[in-house]
Amino acid sequence: MGFMDSLKAKLTPAKDKVSELAQQHEKKIDEGLDKAARMVDAKTKGKYSTKIHSGTGKAKGAVGRLAHKEHDDGGTPPPTPPTPPAG
Repeated sequence: MGFMDSLKAKLTPAKDKVSELAQQHEKKIDEGLDKAARMVDAKTKGKYSTKIHSGTGKAKGAVGRLAHKEHDDGGTPPPTPPTPPAG
């Protein structure tokens, strides 16, 4: 067994646990991301609003992919990240 195969075998249980936790707490994680985005947006007085919303959407997409990894085989796709508000 090669190094990468050995590494993958050791990391699989951790990845499964992360996926399980993301699935259990997806709503709370999304709420936390929204709260952090609002706080940073307020602190920067909206100067980086577009970038903040883009990053938040990407983070939510990553959490969604982790939470719904069982659908990677062509089943129901994970939810798409929200689009940033205009303005």
